[in-house]
Amino acid sequence: MRHLITLFLFLFSSILYGQTLITGTITDKSREALPGVSIYIEGTYEGTSTIADGSFQFSTKIEGEKNLVFQSIGYKKEALTINLEGMPLNFQLALKEAIDQMKAVTITAGAMEASDERKAVVLRPIDIVTTPSAIGDIVGAFQTLPGTSTVGNDGRLFVRGGDASETAIFIDGLKVSNAFGTTANNVPSRTRFSPNMFKGTFFSTGGYSAEYGQALSSALVLNSIDMPVRSQADISLMSLGGGVSQTLVGKRNSITANANFFDLGPYQQLIEQDFDWERAPHSWDVSLLGRQKWGNSGMLKAFFQKESSGMELWQAQPGSSDRGQLIKINNDYNVGQVSFKQAAKNDWSFTGGLGYTQNNDLFNIDGLEVEQSTQLFHAKGVAIKDFSDAFSTKFGVETYWNQYEETLLQEDLSRSFEDPQANLFIESDYYLNNDLVLRAGLRSGHSQLINKQWLDPRASLSYKFKHEGQLSLAYGQFSQLPESKFRVLNNNLGNTEASHYILNYFIAKNNRTFRAEAFHKEYNNLLTYDGNNLNPVNLQVNGDGYATGMDFFYRDRESVKNTDFWITYSFVDSKRQFNHFQTEVQPNYAPRHNGSVVIKHIVSAINSQIGGSFSFNDGYVYTNPNMVGEQNSKTKSFQSLSLSWSYLPKPNLIIHFACNNVLERDNKFGYQYANQANEEGIFASSPIIQGAPRFLFLGVFLTLSTDKNANQLNNL
Repeated sequence: MRHLITLFLFLFSSILYGQTLITGTITDKSREALPGVSIYIEGTYEGTSTIADGSFQFSTKIEGEKNLVFQSIGYKKEALTINLEGMPLNFQLALKEAIDQMKAVTITAGAMEASDERKAVVLRPIDIVTTPSAIGDIVGAFQTLPGTSTVGNDGRLFVRGGDASETAIFIDGLKVSNAFGTTANNVPSRTRFSPNMFKGTFFSTGGYSAEYGQALSSALVLNSIDMPVRSQADISLMSLGGGVSQTLVGKRNSITANANFFDLGPYQQLIEQDFDWERAPHSWDVSLLGRQKWGNSGMLKAFFQKESSGMELWQAQPGSSDRGQLIKINNDYNVGQVSFKQAAKNDWSFTGGLGYTQNNDLFNIDGLEVEQSTQLFHAKGVAIKDFSDAFSTKFGVETYWNQYEETLLQEDLSRSFEDPQANLFIESDYYLNNDLVLRAGLRSGHSQLINKQWLDPRASLSYKFKHEGQLSLAYGQFSQLPESKFRVLNNNLGNTEASHYILNYFIAKNNRTFRAEAFHKEYNNLLTYDGNNLNPVNLQVNGDGYATGMDFFYRDRESVKNTDFWITYSFVDSKRQFNHFQTEVQPNYAPRHNGSVVIKHIVSAINSQIGGSFSFNDGYVYTNPNMVGEQNSKTKSFQSLSLSWSYLPKPNLIIHFACNNVLERDNKFGYQYANQANEEGIFASSPIIQGAPRFLFLGVFLTLSTDKNANQLNNL
């Protein structure tokens, strides 16, 4: 028997002679077993797979130095160099999760996307066009989103306790100045640019990327369409005017030309107005947008727009029985941009461009002629390097040249300033795994006029739960020089500053989106002065303040057939010492409670979309000089119901009707007071009101194309 055992051991050792036994266990980073992982010797067919408990073993006769490969779908491929010398080898390995950009977490704190391409979207480009209360205005649509305030006597974008000047607007990454049309005091304005130009929009309510600067509260980034689908012509006839557009598309290039004319005169003769117009607002504009592909992955865009507008308005003065002051405004506006993007070798990509904006306003106030001229030049270059699927960095350099001048024409007196600025920024994204991403950035700036530098750090962290919801944190410091109309009075004014702290929860699933965000914003070095806005003196940047609150947003395109709706509520507690105020007060443009409801329903039987939107806030504070204190009074709540009907009698023809403030709510936005008290010691007042009880819009839009495939469905 002993001889048999000896013989068996001899034979067994002969079989194993020259073989290496390889064993081990494979887990993920959480130490959970990974079954089905492929393990093999590179360049051979020898290997195995892990079983249910993550373990594996196999033997090989191969000798020498080789690479042992570990590979599994959803995880990064690993390769270890081993020496096969007949001695057993054992491995305990934790595979790292591969980053899948379609499944990975995204930064959602302070960020709201309107895009057809991105995941974490709140609106899509079509929503901007079809929101009933917006009537085609980009900002009008964003005013139904959380974090914004409806300021009906202005029309610009007010975000989380900040005034409209604290929001910067960019087109294809380049800043545009004077993006809203020039109007008289308390007459609402609109953005100058058509929403049909853009494929996507990024709207930040705070904590935004280090790529953008000179905005204390918000960045609105508009990205133009890369390449149209086909050649087509578009014709629009509206109750306010009309327009034509022609798009020509080649194999590697395209050009779109637009021309529009608007005149509210005929409309105002039919519809009762509460404003005393001498000449109704009127304007014309022309624009060109060209695109040229280069190479396999490059794109060059050139955009130019010219606009001319005017109006004449009598503004009543408190305590006076006559028509008041006659305000005449003529505006000339030009913007031109050339931008590019290019993907390069070794995971490099480049973007940038040149932009120029020129705005000229001529005001005639009861015979006093004042001309204001603004010029902005912006040059920018950005390089992006993907070092791995988990780590990328963005490097950028840009320069601004600001020039502002105002002139009293009869007196031939003028004052002006120029301010070249240089900026550098860097920002990196690091994915620890599909569920956790860190973004950190730093932005520096230098103003030649005040000879000062600044440095703004920013950071965001986002984590995705197993149920697909995301929790994000964001922090950032932001700097912005005061408005030009104040800097021209004191060239030494430095930056105003804000610090943002944001906590965000976001989930988008089954055509439903929920977003909740809490925020705190600290203001420092706000502009203060003595006197009033028309005659400020002793200008300084020594004010401060805060804005704290929360936002909620819910959108549902699933629960009700053929119906899409969203609900928004925002609370903001904002106080600041700024402008002529001597104490910290609530700004008149920052109601504490803001909300909106938007509903759109498709009625297939009549080829129509019926829409409705309701916006409200709790009223606007103002200072009544007949009472003690500042911002001591408040208007009734603002409420406005808007309805719309879009009808498609043919695929290429749409008839659109919209009505704002259907219920003729008598909304007031505050009161103006006389400069001096009357004989009874009372300061006379007049309400700041809307231009008309309601606003009606009717438009007919026709698309023509040679292939007969172009239609208006995307605008429904």
